[in-house]
Amino acid sequence: MQTRRETLKHSAVVAGLLATTGLFPQYALAYSKAAFEAKNVPDVVKALGGQIPVESKDVIVGGPDIAENGAVVPLTASTTLAGVKHILILVEKNPAALVAQFNVTDAVEANFSTRAKMGQSSDVYAVAIMNDGRALFSKKEVKVTLGGCGG
Repeated sequence: MQTRRETLKHSAVVAGLLATTGLFPQYALAYSKAAFEAKNVPDVVKALGGQIPVESKDVIVGGPDIAENGAVVPLTASTTLAGVKHILILVEKNPAALVAQFNVTDAVEANFSTRAKMGQSSDVYAVAIMNDGRALFSKKEVKVTLGGCGG
């Protein structure tokens, strides 16, 4: 049988877990409302503390040349640079440009993949925000034949 003190302790733990796992995403550590509401690449980078993005061959973005179904487009982002703080995947013509943000340390190999929803053909960006604030990117055009938003 649990005591009142143990019940309160367990309730506090459950409330903490719920607050950080999706029920209240605005309170989660990795959530940046300004970044997810930004409409273009420079605004997303600025919201996450980066400088003006500069194109670099050290950042690699991957994805299909033609995506048959825009509802599930496989995208990748990677870099071998040291001192990376964030890796971002952005779709320029999506209502919210930021698709994914990965927080990175030097102990992690910066090589990520995800699936994104794309309503139309667009440029896809991989951006590496460095610890010193520099933002390096590469881009790739992905053509969508069947839009992911019912088109």
